Amino acid sequence: MAEAMFHTELIRRGLEHLYHIDSAGTSDEEHGNPMYPPARRCLISHGIDPGTHRARQITPADYSLFDHIILMEEANLRQLRRIIPSDPEGKITLLLDHVPHASHRNIADPWYTGNFEATYNDLQQGLQALLNDL
Repeated sequence: MAEAMFHTELIRRGLEHLYHIDSAGTSDEEHGNPMYPPARRCLISHGIDPGTHRARQITPADYSLFDHIILMEEANLRQLRRIIPSDPEGKITLLLDHVPHASHRNIADPWYTGNFEATYNDLQQGLQALLNDL
């Protein structure tokens, strides 16, 4: 959801040519799968094209390929440390770390909560703050 939302916001601001964005998970459980249908429906209901992304797992090589690695929750951060053990360049952050005075740091995974709208709202807030920071 975050990748599609961020891509849409970049287009709205005319900045899509400045950024290369990609989404990857910290586990390989969903590797190769398309976006979860309720997540697609949520994005479409907000006028966002969910695209054709297929799940992939982050790799150690991604650290050198990307300037920022943004995670949704602390559990992802713990899992990422097994794949990318150190962050000498300070590239790794939680998305809601970019939101001043956020009431929480984790974006709830709608796979477990079933609340795609709450996740969408948190993502929207975090992505706006991230883009302002960039």
